[in-house]
Amino acid sequence: MPPTEEIVCTASDCFLDIFENHYTYDVPDDFDVSDLSCPVCGGTDCLERVEL
Repeated sequence: MPPTEEIVCTASDCFLDIFENHYTYDVPDDFDVSDLSCPVCGGTDCLERVEL
């Protein structure tokens, strides 16, 4: 199964609290949440992976 991550946006002016990101099988090993941007506010340094 390809990896799935829950990611939160910590920007104070963004109304998105959490989203789920589904990856394909060919995701590079060095890919990280810092390579993503928030789908609502567009921020990149405000995203954090939820650790369960």
